[in-house]
Amino acid sequence: MSLSQRWNEIRTGFEGPFWVANVTEMFERLSYYAVFSSLSLYLNETLKFSAEEAGNLSGFFGGFVWFMAIFGGALADRMGFRRALALAYFILATAYFLLGSIGSAWMAPLRLSEPPTTLVFAILALPALGVALVKPIIVGTTARSSEENVRSIGYSIYYTMVNVGSLMGPIVAGWIHERFPDEYIFRVAAVSVFLMFFAVLLFFKEPRRGEEATSLAQTVKNFGMVVTNFRFMTFLVIFSGYWIVFWQEFIILPLYVRDFIDKNANSQYILSWGPAVVITLTVAMNYLTRRIPALPAIALGTLISSIAWVIVALQPTVTAAVLTVIVVAIGEIIQSPRYYEYISRLAPSGQQGTYMGFAFLPIGIGSLVAGTIGGKLYTHYGQVVKQPEMIWWWVTGIGVLTALLLWVYDKMLAPKDGNDPATAKAA
Repeated sequence: MSLSQRWNEIRTGFEGPFWVANVTEMFERLSYYAVFSSLSLYLNETLKFSAEEAGNLSGFFGGFVWFMAIFGGALADRMGFRRALALAYFILATAYFLLGSIGSAWMAPLRLSEPPTTLVFAILALPALGVALVKPIIVGTTARSSEENVRSIGYSIYYTMVNVGSLMGPIVAGWIHERFPDEYIFRVAAVSVFLMFFAVLLFFKEPRRGEEATSLAQTVKNFGMVVTNFRFMTFLVIFSGYWIVFWQEFIILPLYVRDFIDKNANSQYILSWGPAVVITLTVAMNYLTRRIPALPAIALGTLISSIAWVIVALQPTVTAAVLTVIVVAIGEIIQSPRYYEYISRLAPSGQQGTYMGFAFLPIGIGSLVAGTIGGKLYTHYGQVVKQPEMIWWWVTGIGVLTALLLWVYDKMLAPKDGNDPATAKAA
């Protein structure tokens, strides 16, 4: 096939909903990561929560999203993609506006009527409802609105849009942080997704239906089926350790940079290096590691992301923090594609959708646990015993232990059948 023929396939192979959905996803990710990159500092500095409380709340914000996503797809199928996507962006706009307005005078009666932690927990739960709808809709629209011969390219476009938004979010937040109060970060995030609400109403048409939608009851049944798979659940629990390490970028690194490196440093700009590396190096890194079986690649990526924290532990400078984020991202792009490959091959015939849905659970578990662990480590070593570098040695230790457990799992518990990529080299 000539290049012009392939280009024509790409040009004609995607329907309108594909482009609308993926452009809105870019702005959704921009808003999400603008908020997440600023949240721990906002909670600690503006709302006066302790470092431990800020860690717990930030971990909840990151974790609850991925638990809700299990049921988001079923709800979207019941409502229809167009209505569900519009509702999702409206919820997100409202949630981000409320989050940035907690300290405002007009919210004083609500602040006085509820304990501060309860109020913030309730508001932080709202974005999870929105994102839980957005994720399956964008992926589902990509599948329904692209021809079979260009569908893999469609998912590449989707992945690129996600990472462009993830890169832009911290940059936008950093620019606002240098010029305005941090409350404006949340309001800009709210405006961004509110504009996507109108974009969906004006331009998004319901994509063609795919296979019969999975009911909520069937989703619950599938949930029970997966959680009783001991080996699979063991793998997911072990791999949650990777995300405990990874999410410290957003939960305690901004606080650490402010308190122990440079109070004037822009932590949002530091965090933007991660998605920049993902965008530029994913293809090359996948090529270099293509011959490594899936489970060893997952363990290797985990090990690299974990050892990255030694850099900032040994050298508390802005440059070291940037290098840490870069190396963490390299570990991410080594393990992430192979992780989803591994899950897809573990899934029994006809259950790929269920298993892939549960592939997100370690991200949620990791974020929830990361918030608790990060907050406690920061309080103890940063504020009590005054040995802040020990925070990162503990984080590294958790990651190294996770990589070791993945290696043990590969040797002792991993399924040894033809579908398992970890045994492909022996076939």
